[in-house]
Amino acid sequence: DYHWWWPAFLTSGSSGLYLFVYSIVYMSTKMVMTRGVSILLYVGYMLIASYSFFMLTGAVGFLACFLFVHAIYGAVKVE
Repeated sequence: DYHWWWPAFLTSGSSGLYLFVYSIVYMSTKMVMTRGVSILLYVGYMLIASYSFFMLTGAVGFLACFLFVHAIYGAVKVE
């Protein structure tokens, strides 16, 4: 079954979405920002950081699953 590629990437990459949601909650509860430019810069930089984290963790999760599947099916002997 080759449909495991995207779920492996998206499941492990979803931590980037959690990071972005947490940063928005943190901004609205703990930080005091009065200007719109400050809010825009914070959200913009956190969006970039969250996307980078999403791509990083997604790639790590995909590679881990890929190596695991490769090891499992490499050990099966077909006679």
